[in-house]
Amino acid sequence: MNNKVTIIGAGSVGATVAYTLVAMGSVAEIVLIDVNEPKAQGEALDIRQATPYLSPVKIYCGTYEDAVGSDIVIITSGVGRKPGQSRIDLTQTNVNILKSIAPQIVKYVPDALYLFVANPVDILTYVFCKLTGVPKNRVIGTGTTLDSIRLRTRLSELYSVNQKQVHAYVLGEHGDSSFVAWSAADISGIPLAQYENTLTDKSDVKVTPYTRDEVEQYVKKSGGQIIAGKGATFYGVAACVAQIVNSIYSSAYTILPVSTVLEGEYGISDVALSTLCAISNEGVVTTLTPNLSDEEVEKMKQSAEVLKGVIAQIEI
Repeated sequence: MNNKVTIIGAGSVGATVAYTLVAMGSVAEIVLIDVNEPKAQGEALDIRQATPYLSPVKIYCGTYEDAVGSDIVIITSGVGRKPGQSRIDLTQTNVNILKSIAPQIVKYVPDALYLFVANPVDILTYVFCKLTGVPKNRVIGTGTTLDSIRLRTRLSELYSVNQKQVHAYVLGEHGDSSFVAWSAADISGIPLAQYENTLTDKSDVKVTPYTRDEVEQYVKKSGGQIIAGKGATFYGVAACVAQIVNSIYSSAYTILPVSTVLEGEYGISDVALSTLCAISNEGVVTTLTPNLSDEEVEKMKQSAEVLKGVIAQIEI
């Protein structure tokens, strides 16, 4: 691979993704593309001048033609969500933007892996597959990776434990119909429901009482709270994108809750939403179907129906 990435959209999310990739030393070359060329030029220059203290990445403003040779194309362009506005409200506008972008970028990098960040991410992931014919394993949505790290953050606080030792996932739509897969949650391999009982000295490790509903509401409302406070969310999702990019460049498969078009998993087909996926330089190598509870499987199916209902109402 060329360790070259193209980012379409140089707004707050796209620029933060670019900066995060440079700070982590994930790639060798980044092309920033935006309809607002001066904005893309300014962001590229600002980040480029930080490279002496970060990593020696070549980053510049370019055109679709400059994307040639990119391993990964990250699409962040779209209208941002306003305070109080649902992701689904953005659908047709951002689908129309995607319809203008897709043929131009696929012309120059038909074999790249495509990573969707713009919302509604599940719809855009699905629509891109339908519009372009790019194999579904090479089209990935960030999906519920952001929801899942919000979940892990909250659980780490409640259990007073390192965030990296919490393994818990939000699945389904990146939106209101998502759900926490409590049956698959653990701390260092210990099922969450059993963890507190395994502590030999409970006085030294504080576990804060909570309800599952409180945690789920925290996860679902965090985005709106951040948007109400600062206008947009971008640090968390940039970290998710960097993790996915690093997973693509890794020599080992990485399991992440990303959005991909399903073909029979949990009885669901012809829609993109998040389940656990093994990711490599081939994109989604395979999906995983952990043993969810009957209630969780039903929530997954309900999430799929919500997304299919939206797809039925838009023009692709």
